[in-house]
Amino acid sequence: MIHIALHFIVPLLVALALYRSRWRNATVIMIATMLVDVDHLLADPIYDPNRCSIGFHPLHTTPGIVIYAALFVLPLLVGRGNDSKSVRPAARVLHLVGLGLLIHMALDWIDCMM
Repeated sequence: MIHIALHFIVPLLVALALYRSRWRNATVIMIATMLVDVDHLLADPIYDPNRCSIGFHPLHTTPGIVIYAALFVLPLLVGRGNDSKSVRPAARVLHLVGLGLLIHMALDWIDCMM
């Protein structure tokens, strides 16, 4: 149960620490990335408390994690506005989606280690 709560608490804390001016929006976007767990529906049984999600479920594999890292980094590199300091809104959303997915994978990996 603590693991599931962390999927809500950690994005909130990250949003408060790093995206203070838009913390509510950042929190909602990062929590929405929990939808990545839809791939658990492909497993039999759907929920197994002793199963490690990383490497088992399709969206929790290395290729997926590489894509999530790209979603986190690339908007910061190519999503700059005209003043080169601000990030365009669409790029900001993609960045937060990538961050939320990476947080999700990190929390799942930590759960696998325990």
